[in-house]
Amino acid sequence: MDPNAVKSTLSNLAFGNVLAAAARNYQKEMLDQEKGQASSSINQEVDLDDLMDDPELEKLHADRLAALKKEAEKRQELKRQGHGEYREISEGDFLGEVTGTENVICHFYHREFYRCKIMDKHLKALTPRYLDTKFIKVDAENAPFFVAKLAIKTLPCVIFFRKGVAVDRLVGFLDLGGKDDFKTNTLAALLIKKGMVKEKKSNEDGDGDNDYNENHRSIRSSVEEDSDSE
Repeated sequence: MDPNAVKSTLSNLAFGNVLAAAARNYQKEMLDQEKGQASSSINQEVDLDDLMDDPELEKLHADRLAALKKEAEKRQELKRQGHGEYREISEGDFLGEVTGTENVICHFYHREFYRCKIMDKHLKALTPRYLDTKFIKVDAENAPFFVAKLAIKTLPCVIFFRKGVAVDRLVGFLDLGGKDDFKTNTLAALLIKKGMVKEKKSNEDGDGDNDYNENHRSIRSSVEEDSDSE
């Protein structure tokens, strides 16, 4: 083999390796620059004053403020009508309460009935969760006229009113599993199914998810206190 030819071949190979290495370095350098530019653009400070000069953003901001104001006014009006608080009313106030708003849930109870106390605990827990619906209760002993008119035979009896008209009722715990240990959310699901409250789109009301054990302890404590006072 010709020594000069071998030398020329080796020289060509070395030159090719140098070019390949240079190409790789150039490629790596270009990638590093691109990454640096991307990182710089991500970390670039944004001037909020410049953003607020954008007409579209200004409109979005104004629309949001208007929606919040409208919602606040609606909540205030509902609270003025007696929503958001589980209240006891008298027989004389009954008609005004059930006709003054669209959806009303009224619990007819007896103060000495244990199951009425259980229903009270669940309704009280649900009241702040569903502000659009009014929750009230009436002592059945002190409202004989409406007990007779509404044909109430068994307590607890929860009657659903829509625009002043009794549209449905929940008697005892039969529709809640027939047991005392039903959960607050079981009652909520029934009220949603009956169309008396609006289903929540998010878990905003964890405080209302009281299970029976908590209610049972609280109710039993109140029952014992009532017994001691007698």
